[in-house]
Amino acid sequence: MTGTDMLSAAGSAPVAPGPTRLAMGVEYDGGAYSGWQLQHHADTVQARLEAALARVAAEPLRVHCAGRTDAGVHATGQVVHFDTYAQRSPRSWVLGTNSNLPDDIAVRWAQPVVADFHARFSATGRHYRYLILCRPTRSALWRGRAVWTHKRLDLGRMRAAGALLVGRHDFTSFRALACQAKSPVRTLRYLHLDRRGELLSLAVGADGFLHHMVRNIAGVLMAIGSGEAEVAWTAELLALRDRALGGVTAPPHGLYLSAVDYPERFSLPIAGDGESPPVL
Repeated sequence: MTGTDMLSAAGSAPVAPGPTRLAMGVEYDGGAYSGWQLQHHADTVQARLEAALARVAAEPLRVHCAGRTDAGVHATGQVVHFDTYAQRSPRSWVLGTNSNLPDDIAVRWAQPVVADFHARFSATGRHYRYLILCRPTRSALWRGRAVWTHKRLDLGRMRAAGALLVGRHDFTSFRALACQAKSPVRTLRYLHLDRRGELLSLAVGADGFLHHMVRNIAGVLMAIGSGEAEVAWTAELLALRDRALGGVTAPPHGLYLSAVDYPERFSLPIAGDGESPPVL
């Protein structure tokens, strides 16, 4: 860069270098927090992460995430970005931030990205997993990590009902009444249900999700699996387009944001391709 390039528009002072934009992969147990987003008088994941990053950067930072998880919801594949003037290596960002975070939040990776990357608006798809523990008695070890039911759930019925949701639909009946999304139309790319012993896993991927959409799908499928509702109920709810007639919203602690998809040009180390469920 020449001396002329370093001058300001007035030609009298050097131009300070711009900030670097970094992306991070973050995982957390949401049980102790009032969700992701900053709140007054409440502990949140965003507040903890920003405080830890500020100590590493020696400057206040504002973090933007791919998906704002609710209170009690977990993440294994949350993605965030922030701008900073601090010069640190990716390894230093990861190790330094983790040393200042509580044990239930951890940074998995960090890397510089181009200035037009945005954790939320650059995303092309998101993946969630919902875990259900099916056994007669509650679990001490899965407490807060999976939703427990003593009812027997018929996996075949749940799969048949879930298949009716795959595709592009109006998901009004499956979103929260307070959902602020402009359109209720989303494309559900896949819905997979698997059982491993006593643990049932619901994995879904879409171009985007509405508020409480996965938890409402889980609640409906659990009712169908237990025999409380018919398999065709999912199709009926899609046609009704009325949340007031929808099923029970499943509890938050069974839900995990498992991966986020981005265009290849960003070269992020993200699992999940929008076709098969990412591994929890």
